[in-house]
Amino acid sequence: MAEESGTRMDPELPVVRLCVEGMRAEADGRADAAHALFRRAWDIAADDYEACIAAHYLARHQSSPEETLRWNQECLDRADLVGDERVRGFYPSLYVNIGHAYQKLGQLDLAHAYFVRAAECVSEIPEGRYGDWNRFAVAAGLRSTAEGLPGPEAGTGAAGEGGGEQAGPWAVDERIGELLARWCARAELPALGLTLPAYLGYLGTDDDRLRLRTALHMVHAARRLPADEQTMLGEVIGSAALR
Repeated sequence: MAEESGTRMDPELPVVRLCVEGMRAEADGRADAAHALFRRAWDIAADDYEACIAAHYLARHQSSPEETLRWNQECLDRADLVGDERVRGFYPSLYVNIGHAYQKLGQLDLAHAYFVRAAECVSEIPEGRYGDWNRFAVAAGLRSTAEGLPGPEAGTGAAGEGGGEQAGPWAVDERIGELLARWCARAELPALGLTLPAYLGYLGTDDDRLRLRTALHMVHAARRLPADEQTMLGEVIGSAALR
């Protein structure tokens, strides 16, 4: 958790050692053993920082969404009590985990609020696979929970001719999703390889718009798509949302 988020963690801490053992058990498919190790880590936690780490892993081994939420909330509460640089990089994934828990409970408004909080601090995670994974999770959470909200962020709406655009700064033109679905269906790997990372991690920042628009431009410039897709892609690139 800590090392992936860019925060150094003392491997000699007993809590950390137990959690590492638990992760190994989890990877080996020994869920009961993993849960027992994480529970021991919780039981011996000496302060809020150690309790935060243990609670994070315990949340992964609960049998109900209510208990998953309870442990994720415990983890967040302990991080707030620590309040220093040791936990700064934890917050994006903490908010995502709570968002997912509320989503499973059908409380989309609360889930969406936590995904928004995650989006606001996801830049705290250094670039890399863990950062990308968190961005993908935040973007997916925002889009999926917005569909069930009342008001201007609910669902999707038309945005000009030939396509629609989801509400919210993190939303993308629906036609991009349609194109990606077509490319997946016929294994259009070069186009997917260029576009998917920018699409999956799109949170509506200027950098995100530039990254996505550049990827789409490269696919368009290659001119290897069927004529209808080439036309649709050109329209998407010219849309106001990506300017």
